[in-house]
Amino acid sequence: MEQNSEVQHEKISVRSMLMVVLWPAFLMACVGTGVFFSLVDPMELIVLDEKLQVHMLGAYTIGFLMFWALGVISSWLTALLLQKIR
Repeated sequence: MEQNSEVQHEKISVRSMLMVVLWPAFLMACVGTGVFFSLVDPMELIVLDEKLQVHMLGAYTIGFLMFWALGVISSWLTALLLQKIR
């Protein structure tokens, strides 16, 4: 019986860890995308001396996903370091 509750506690821990990592990353991706694309026109982006040939919605999507990935990495590292402290 103890083993079952331990496995369930671990599942809850994984679920809560996912939310602790993904939710703040999502919120910061929203803010980061809004600020970045308020200052930069997606049709004027240049990568490796080539102008991006992407539709505006595609540029916004790629930008959002990149900001979200950066937020996930940051939140995951914070959560990892907090677990090691305990």
